[in-house]
Amino acid sequence: MISLETEICQLFKINYPIIQAGMAGGPTTAELVAEVSNAGGLGTLGAAYMTPTALRQAIKEIQSKTQKPFAVNIFAAIIRDDFSRAEEMQKVLSPFRSELNISNLQSAYSSPNWSAEQFDICIEEGVAVVSTAFGCLSVEQMTVAKKRGVKIITMVTTVEEAKKAESSGATAVVAQGSEAGGHRSTFSLDQHPSGAQIGTLSLVPQVVDAIGIPVIAAGGIVDGRGLIASLALGAQGVQIGTRFVSAKESGAHAVYKKAIFKSDEESTVVTKSFSGRPARAIQNRFIREFEKSGVEPLPFPSQNTITKDIRAAASESGNPEFMSLWAGQSTRSLTEEMAAAEIVQAIVEEAKSIVC
Repeated sequence: MISLETEICQLFKINYPIIQAGMAGGPTTAELVAEVSNAGGLGTLGAAYMTPTALRQAIKEIQSKTQKPFAVNIFAAIIRDDFSRAEEMQKVLSPFRSELNISNLQSAYSSPNWSAEQFDICIEEGVAVVSTAFGCLSVEQMTVAKKRGVKIITMVTTVEEAKKAESSGATAVVAQGSEAGGHRSTFSLDQHPSGAQIGTLSLVPQVVDAIGIPVIAAGGIVDGRGLIASLALGAQGVQIGTRFVSAKESGAHAVYKKAIFKSDEESTVVTKSFSGRPARAIQNRFIREFEKSGVEPLPFPSQNTITKDIRAAASESGNPEFMSLWAGQSTRSLTEEMAAAEIVQAIVEEAKSIVC
């Protein structure tokens, strides 16, 4: 009989095998993270784009709202800018800026990389769990984490990545199927230019069979059925993103949430238009018109940096056609805001009704 009391519940000291995904860029507010943890899951702060000062403040705020464990998600990869085609890109982006009344262009661009400092802050502030995207922590960082008793989750999209994560000393892996919204954690875009396109149903059991550490399923999971199915495949829990983007405590813009509620399984596409890295989003004018231009995006994170003003202006004016509306493929059942604690409880109750 399938039990909801799994190994990751013991490892991370949580009541339910539910992890709220660490979605960078604003959705994971301190309130959302704390509410998920207080409800018995593992809340995760998406910290990848946060300044060190902002990250430290956010961690302290979460700690003031919950005594339960929570995670912080950071990038773990060597990321280098390449603005060599910036002039060509500006010509493509110019019409979008004109429509959004953006007049002040930067004379030069640079993408900050605070990953090392972010890791150090997590250690200093006593964060219980650190999760990583795009790769594994360094040997030195893993040594520090182990010494401090910090649990490490590495997100993966292939069996080989899972093996590397296990070899690096990770406590657990998140196996991200291609149904997942936003950026997935494919380690090498040279090998997988569009990200590894392996579905959750195929990926999870193969990862489970290949490694000896706990596996957490992700990608297209929004309810108790997805949780039970994942456990049946051998996973020890699930990581859920899009449903928590739509939570009341989420920092996602109201029109972003509305776009999720109006979308269905056919609404999303995998695109590099916004960031230069493949990510699943609800299709809108920006994606259609950018891709119609035929110009290759700058590599990540440079494309993300050069389009930042467009996304910010769109958010300020409430225009979803120029926002990055990251979402997975299982949105048809998401129709209204719910409190994060209610989401956790609804998933648990549905899962229990299936196994009882």
